[in-house]
Amino acid sequence: MEAQSGRTNRRRFLLIAGLPLLAAGGLVTYAAWPEPNPDKVRVRTDLDPLKSRFGTYVGELTEAHWLGYDMDESPGDRTIPSPDSRIRLAGVARLAAGGAAAITRNAEYAFTPTVPASALPAPLAKYVPADAAWQHSPQFDEYANRPQSSGRPSGAYHLDEARDLVHFDLVYLYT
Repeated sequence: MEAQSGRTNRRRFLLIAGLPLLAAGGLVTYAAWPEPNPDKVRVRTDLDPLKSRFGTYVGELTEAHWLGYDMDESPGDRTIPSPDSRIRLAGVARLAAGGAAAITRNAEYAFTPTVPASALPAPLAKYVPADAAWQHSPQFDEYANRPQSSGRPSGAYHLDEARDLVHFDLVYLYT
């Protein structure tokens, strides 16, 4: 009977001492485990989605840094899409040589010097030249934001002639 009691006491001791150690190890592992950061977004550089959305209006795109995301969904959410989605496309793209001047010099649009009304998301800030000479035209926005098969766009285009850049911040409503 003594042997049985000794064995039980040892098991009880190991259980009492082991559970907190096991829990502490689990907490350390959990704290050190890299979690996906839903706020970390990947800046995109592919041109085809932009060309299909507004390439017809701004001309040939040669380089781009942009983001596209559903404004009504938290990053990383896996939910049933809503019947109405608002997709934001924001970024900076380089046009073919002389592309920005071809647009801004069109008297029909009456471009004027301006500062973009909306700041691009933080991950794009390093791609926007601080000394850019942006020009804007509500008439051009109206022209470029006509309803399309890929949603109803709204937003603004700002162009810099010297660098052949277009700064865009658009929202596409899909219903």
